[in-house]
Amino acid sequence: MFLRLESLEHDNHTIHSNWRLTSDYTPLTINISIFEEHTQTRRQMLVKNSEEEEYFLNELSEAIKEINTKNIQSKEVIKLVVQSFTSHTDRIWYKHLKIVNITKHAKEWWNENC
Repeated sequence: MFLRLESLEHDNHTIHSNWRLTSDYTPLTINISIFEEHTQTRRQMLVKNSEEEEYFLNELSEAIKEINTKNIQSKEVIKLVVQSFTSHTDRIWYKHLKIVNITKHAKEWWNENC
């Protein structure tokens, strides 16, 4: 058995030398912490080569063309321009996205089509 000395998460063991009886062996107890982890069951996506993807790209292209970069004279103005573009991008994304449940079949489909 190997224990990594430098790892705090794996360095949680106890050697019970006082439990030794007639043998030369000492019982070893190792505590393994198991944490509950959130597993994503849905994915937001645009289907490759779909009408939604085409509409998304067209609207995104229009949003980029509408960015006014002629009067950017300060950091505050550029922050406002970037925030506005981000808002438009988010709105366009959520308008065209598709929510897919992640299942074994969805994973296989994702690997084949994306």
